[in-house]
Amino acid sequence: MGKSSARASEGEKEALEKYLFQFLNLEKQFPLLPGIRNPEALASIMGVDRSDVEKWRVRYQENARQAASELLQEEEISEAIDQLPFRDGETIIALGDSMTDDLQGWFQIFQELVRLARPEDEYHWVNSGVSYNTTSEALRRLHRDVLSRNPDWVFVSLGTFDGQRLSFAPDRTLIPLSETWENLNTIQSAIGTVTENPVFWISPPPVIDGMLDQMDLFDFRIDASDLLQIREIIASKSGHLVDPAGLRMGNPPEAWYYLSDGLHPSLSGHTNTVRELVLSFQSSSDD
Repeated sequence: MGKSSARASEGEKEALEKYLFQFLNLEKQFPLLPGIRNPEALASIMGVDRSDVEKWRVRYQENARQAASELLQEEEISEAIDQLPFRDGETIIALGDSMTDDLQGWFQIFQELVRLARPEDEYHWVNSGVSYNTTSEALRRLHRDVLSRNPDWVFVSLGTFDGQRLSFAPDRTLIPLSETWENLNTIQSAIGTVTENPVFWISPPPVIDGMLDQMDLFDFRIDASDLLQIREIIASKSGHLVDPAGLRMGNPPEAWYYLSDGLHPSLSGHTNTVRELVLSFQSSSDD
């Protein structure tokens, strides 16, 4: 097969650049493949040039850095950032799904915010988000991606994709609610074996009805009632809760805070999550 036949079409390249690429961190999904760290190989899989991949990654990093810079200008945030309990040299890990895996997602913005606010400190940041992960899939890789790294702090952002109702099986969620409960309990217990610091739980944001249905990429829906039950499980956890009611995207949620699928947060939506996260540190220190 010639090289040209493996190239992405203009339409495919546009879809990659504007939507798919920020979630295509293939090295996380296939970490054992020998060539997975080869930039040329990754670009070839996507049918684009290495320069395209590098350009897109830089763009998302710059977006996250700009969002952090603007957030730090907010007086409430600049004051709350002083309450961060992190110590120089600590390891901070985020376990999550697409909301975390996003190259300009909340965890990337949070990293940039801390770097700007505390330039004298060095932390070991690990993004262990894998796109579309359920709690079951996250639990399966918990030792490799979290526990084996001996984290000091762990943020957990899971649950959205447990609530999928597949188009051919709409009468049940992909992961039963009882299994979501058990998975999250096991995740918390396991994290407790490697750090005494409390887990920070980030609740799933709502999904905007109708927008997800218009995406040919997905063959599922996510109902508000299912997400509500998942949030209730998370709200019962010990540790620190970030936006337990899932209101950070507006009530009702505003399309501005989402990508075109009404499921994944936009840069503005992720910024809202970081704002709630930082303020949760302040409120926890007041307890």
